[in-house]
Amino acid sequence: MNASKSKPISIRGIAKTYQTQSGESVEALKPTALEIGAGEFVVIVGPSGCGKSTLLNMLAGFGEPSAGEARVSDVRVTGPDIDRGMVFQSYALFPWRDVIGNVEFGLEQKGIPKCERREIALKYLHMVGLQDFANKEVDELSGGMKQRVAIARAFATEPSIIFMDEPFGALDALTRRFLQRELLHIWQQHRKTIVFVTHSVPEAIYLGDRIVVLTARPGQIKTIINVDLPHPRDATSDTFRDIERAIYAQLDAELVKSFALEGRETAVAAAD
Repeated sequence: MNASKSKPISIRGIAKTYQTQSGESVEALKPTALEIGAGEFVVIVGPSGCGKSTLLNMLAGFGEPSAGEARVSDVRVTGPDIDRGMVFQSYALFPWRDVIGNVEFGLEQKGIPKCERREIALKYLHMVGLQDFANKEVDELSGGMKQRVAIARAFATEPSIIFMDEPFGALDALTRRFLQRELLHIWQQHRKTIVFVTHSVPEAIYLGDRIVVLTARPGQIKTIINVDLPHPRDATSDTFRDIERAIYAQLDAELVKSFALEGRETAVAAAD
């Protein structure tokens, strides 16, 4: 199987408005423009409900924008594609398949012969340290192990781009730190384009080339911060702490707006 090269993403005025059950329009994401380079690791942070996951889902082809478009190597995104991998917070593994069967799933969709896909799946399980668990059932694994299977599955098809939506959010601190290091190691080896959503500012700084800070809903880009620190990054260094303080200052201002918006919406709902 030939490896896919990483590809750039062009976000061109992409926006999203939802219709509630009562027929009210809710603007989740204002028109947003961003260029992401091939092989770049971009992290998106912002207050809850600001449209981070909405944006990621539209880039992956799981959601239709209300306006604008996303392009991968100048090809418009119109739906999911096996060349764009996705890792969810909830693991999204198939409980009726064993570990290696989960990793092989995308390879089956690509029509890879059985012997070859088994070899590839084992290679990626070895990469995440789970080669000895290949024939285990999914429900026998810990949360951290399940997420490692999800990461192996995402990389096994050699996609050009990988989207990750809070993949470590449900894990304990030690497992999260371990998987952050593992992900960086894999990314440095394969240099896929990664777009990663998180609520954790230290995680964003530890991983990302650039950090995109979104405003409170309706989300839009407030600032983009370049992280010019070599890997592995020392979270106790003065530079790391300076970047952390700068991002928290941006987010604190947006949280105030977010809480105010929630208060207004609650008051309107109560009045109705």
